Amino acid sequence: MSLLTEAAIPAKVLAAVRAPFEAFGGEWTDAPVLQPLTVLLDLAGEAMRPRLFVVQTEGAEALALRPDFTIPVALAHIAGGAAEGRYLYEGKVFRVAPADSGRAVEYLQIGAERYGPASDPVAEDAEMAALAWAAANAGGRKDLSLALGDVGLFAAFIQAMGLPDAVRTRLARAFASGRGLSAELERAQEPAQTVANGGSRLSHLLTDLPEAEAAAVLEELWRLAGIQPVGGRGPAEIVHRLVERAEAGRVAPLSPAEADLIGRYLQVTGSPRAALDAVERLGYEAKADIGMAIAAWIERLKALVATGVPEAAMTLSTGLVRPFGYYDGVLFEVRSAALGPDRLVAAGGRYDGLPARLGGAAGACAIGCIVRPGRAWKEGAI
Repeated sequence: MSLLTEAAIPAKVLAAVRAPFEAFGGEWTDAPVLQPLTVLLDLAGEAMRPRLFVVQTEGAEALALRPDFTIPVALAHIAGGAAEGRYLYEGKVFRVAPADSGRAVEYLQIGAERYGPASDPVAEDAEMAALAWAAANAGGRKDLSLALGDVGLFAAFIQAMGLPDAVRTRLARAFASGRGLSAELERAQEPAQTVANGGSRLSHLLTDLPEAEAAAVLEELWRLAGIQPVGGRGPAEIVHRLVERAEAGRVAPLSPAEADLIGRYLQVTGSPRAALDAVERLGYEAKADIGMAIAAWIERLKALVATGVPEAAMTLSTGLVRPFGYYDGVLFEVRSAALGPDRLVAAGGRYDGLPARLGGAAGACAIGCIVRPGRAWKEGAI
């Protein structure tokens, strides 16, 4: 597959976009272009599979050209053993794009990552979103806006509703992955026996066995059928996911009223304060105590305005997600009206749980952002 590349970016534009990152401070770092496919899928989520350039070497682990820097930089931070760190990077990333989209699939990113003790999450969120805003504006565009969201606010809302753990976990996972939440809401309303009885006979057979035995059966079936999985998951992981799905199907379903409340929550969008008022009203209707989460957002907005981001340029959308499954907190996207909402100039957010998922310490702050200089450049149309 040939790679489309973006147009050359003037040196003065690169210097202007880079300047806010240099002011933020940190160690300039790099990451290998080839990354383990399984790690990317486990952490970024299956939604990213169609966007990855996969390199399959016979007899070796499947690899992919790096789709971003966050996962490899997190791995490097953990390997270095430091309790905290600030990292900056500038380099090419690679994404598959539809052939008729006109989008670059090899393009430059400049970004920052911060890891360390979580001292003041509200201030950290505002600092990183303000960095993305400043870097995006440095390219010369005058039509930028800042879209805000929060995976953690959705998690707090459904937890305060008192939903069964399995349902809540499944909904939160679907929301964070950026795909399938509508289907999950419908599925969560089905009677438990209907959910449990769905799926293939093979899946039922496997989920009725101990996981180790089921993995061995699946591997033997692959061998007999002459199947060689390419760039996918191993038998043990497939069986584990089938078991999780089967267990989730045995819980009590959502009531129509609960599904309706969640659906209305996901439709909230507008100026941040108006959106928060709407969420608060839904919380009251659901008898869900989300006062602390709302209060944190009020402080976050004040901190963003204090950094110089105009409140008039902000919107808050409760349904905003990023196409990476590791985000678990605040999200932000800097958009250009000329380029449209699906061609972001800058983006980022919080992923405190990522280091622990990669084998690092739990409970630390992990947050970052990227900017695409080719889109920040006012003459660019990438």
